Amino acid sequence: MTLKPEGYLPRLIEKDIATALGAAGAVSVEGPKLCGKTWCSRYFANSEFSLTDPYNNFNNRRIAEIDPSSVLAGERPRLIDEWQDVPGIWDAVRYTVDRDGSKGNYLLCGSSSADKGRLMHSGAGRIISVRMRTMSLFESGDSSGMTSLENLFCGNFTNYNGNPGDLEKLAWLIVRGGWPGSLGMNEPMARAMAEDYIQKICFSDAQKIGGRRRDASGLLRTFRSLARNESTLASKSRISSDIREYDSESVDDETVSEYMDVFSRLFLTDDQPAFNPRPRSKTRVGKNPKRHLADPSLAAAALQTGTEDLVSDLNTMGFLFEALCERDLRIYAEHAGGSLYHYRDYDGREIDAVVSIPRKGWGAFEIKLGQNSADEAAENLLRIRKIIEKKEPESVPAFMCVITGTGSMSYRREDGVYVVPITNLGP
Repeated sequence: MTLKPEGYLPRLIEKDIATALGAAGAVSVEGPKLCGKTWCSRYFANSEFSLTDPYNNFNNRRIAEIDPSSVLAGERPRLIDEWQDVPGIWDAVRYTVDRDGSKGNYLLCGSSSADKGRLMHSGAGRIISVRMRTMSLFESGDSSGMTSLENLFCGNFTNYNGNPGDLEKLAWLIVRGGWPGSLGMNEPMARAMAEDYIQKICFSDAQKIGGRRRDASGLLRTFRSLARNESTLASKSRISSDIREYDSESVDDETVSEYMDVFSRLFLTDDQPAFNPRPRSKTRVGKNPKRHLADPSLAAAALQTGTEDLVSDLNTMGFLFEALCERDLRIYAEHAGGSLYHYRDYDGREIDAVVSIPRKGWGAFEIKLGQNSADEAAENLLRIRKIIEKKEPESVPAFMCVITGTGSMSYRREDGVYVVPITNLGP
């Protein structure tokens, strides 16, 4: 028996949590608020202690502050929710795991990273951290998953004709986002939740990080700038100048850097690092990360953009659609033991997304809203492949793929490039 909630939808991260429970005494499940950490952890837990329980004037929290080790008593695996509010719990878990020596005893859920300076021990070898994200389209039931990312690496591909995608449906999936609690909502409800989420982050949650108060309006301006620069390579200085341009407010680079660190500690940013096919090669590639918020719905909410707005502004929709695709690719890649990157060389040639899986190589992805742009995207992939092959023939991608928004058919072109609608893609 576990505490699995009624109506729980399976998550791909379950595999990583199960592996971590078998390898260490405790697992720390980390991610933004409302992404489903607690429900997913209950799937594995036999008892729970929550620091957010308001019973008896938050008595649980007072107990934890007085004696952190007391919260560990209970049937194992034991879930401890929002443990970072009492950092001493981490050290109590680490000590108990050290003394006990058995595996899979505790699940720690946290929606912000604790101040490492307040922890006596990193937990290395005792507590494995697992990063959870919002739901992919496959997990929320909006993708058939019939075209598997792992199968693309194996060359195992079959043409598949799914449900036709359209711009309005894609815009709604962006605005709604991958929040489990939003799946049954209509658009006004989903937008209200996301907009309130951002306000609470800037005016409340961010104020608790590091034990110091911050300018909530400045945090909000920075968050909106990140939304305007979603899916771009914007530097921190570019974010600063963007705030001056759009909000007529002066925010220095150091302050922007500090605010972005706060958002990172709240797991609200999920930047996409740069990729080099051969790290030791002489080929010069860019190193700047591609900017992403934790979910494309946050960018839409920060820009106060709805479904109709996106359909009438395909430029903005293109950036947010790219964010949605790269969110899903990251989830599928990590499920397969890989990682997500982007590629840009010093001559300005770009690949939107790169998935690298150890011992399987890497796959190159271009992302286009319309299937009518597949030819152009495929030509770009083939051109870059030819350049890489000429310099580093052993470093070419295992496959190339164009992900589209519209269209229904997953197919392989005569030149070998796959074309796959995002609503067909899965792990």
